[in-house]
Amino acid sequence: MSQLETNVIDRDPHTGLTGLSGLLSSVIGAGRDILARRRQSTLEAPSSDLLAKSKQLIHHRGEASGLALACEIVADYQALDDANRRLFFEALADDFSADSGAVLTAAERYKLDPSETNLTTLSRAAEAPRIKLFRRMNMAPEATPVLVKMREAMIEALGDLPELKAAETDLKHQFISWFNRGFLELRVIDWNTSASILERIIQYESVHAIQGWNDLRARLSGNRMCFAFFHPAMPDDPLVFVEVALTEGVPDAIGPLIDQTKEGDVGITPDTVVFYSISNCHPGLAGVSFGNFLIKQVVEEVGKRYSTMKRYVTLSPVPGFCRWLATQELGIDLEEMRSMAETNTANTADSRRDDLLAACAQYLVRERQNNLALDPVARFHLGNGASLHAIHWAADLSDKGLDQSAGLMVNYLYDLRSIEENHDSYFDQGEIATSRDVARLLN
Repeated sequence: MSQLETNVIDRDPHTGLTGLSGLLSSVIGAGRDILARRRQSTLEAPSSDLLAKSKQLIHHRGEASGLALACEIVADYQALDDANRRLFFEALADDFSADSGAVLTAAERYKLDPSETNLTTLSRAAEAPRIKLFRRMNMAPEATPVLVKMREAMIEALGDLPELKAAETDLKHQFISWFNRGFLELRVIDWNTSASILERIIQYESVHAIQGWNDLRARLSGNRMCFAFFHPAMPDDPLVFVEVALTEGVPDAIGPLIDQTKEGDVGITPDTVVFYSISNCHPGLAGVSFGNFLIKQVVEEVGKRYSTMKRYVTLSPVPGFCRWLATQELGIDLEEMRSMAETNTANTADSRRDDLLAACAQYLVRERQNNLALDPVARFHLGNGASLHAIHWAADLSDKGLDQSAGLMVNYLYDLRSIEENHDSYFDQGEIATSRDVARLLN
């Protein structure tokens, strides 16, 4: 087949779109024509009622017209102001919930006759209509990021509208399916990556803020790398990314890793892979796990490129430490600790410094919620099978670091030989693997 013939097949002469995009555009156009003729034949004006359209979509059968209707609903939702968006969410929670009477009737039938047919009927009755609405809305091009933003708005509204929890959870469960590991693509982010993606990396960095383009360039050069997960429905918008540094030895402070003025660690022989920042990019995907897959795949990718690396560690914040410490009666003056860290006036023999390190070890290892680590970063890495390797004094002197953890930071060690054993021990027995140094702090 000639290149000319390929281009004729792949490109739509009317829209200029290629491949599946052109085909989808053609189907949507046909669907709009069908809807228009149907409305004209019934003298029905195009409805401006988003809820009416949403109910219609749930029961709609035609593929092309259903796709066109889904496009209308997505566009109408995006045009809502805050007040009407709130009303739409309330309707999702109430008018689009499961019919409790139908559920009870189906349950009684299944109780009397636990057949596959009755089980199917019960499952269908228990599924809220809004779930089908979410699925059918997602047929529209570019609908997935709109739905992600929708859940973000729902989460923000939960404080005032706790009744939205069921609808928000239903959407979360759809995302767990739509964003499963099989759909995710790992990409290296470097200075040749498109400017739109690089801008998003700057915007989404949530651990150590990127101070503009020069700062970003420094984090993507020398012994610095960045890896991100993408989804086919959001090809230019990262879901989660990790910043990586290759160092000589285990780092004990964040400053040298993100210092723009450093000249690429000239003269060192890297032997350690450091994950120093992991950022989830979309609040609407909260609770949909990407980071654990990302860490493990990056370990594999970096291992292929740099076979001489001896260890994989993080340099992680302790975001909940000061908040927890303020509730304890340990005789530790937090303001004094922050001041000492900022000026680095404490030496290794300072008992106040040792008290703070010991309190942090206690917080990370012994403070639990549902038998898992209370600190969210600890919960993430320990759940991935890492061990608690070290706690460092005056490691993050940014305002955020001093406010959250009095400047402390932590290394979690990913030992490839013990990741699975650590993971099982953590979840099955609640045991946290620690180094000898951390064990001494606990004692």
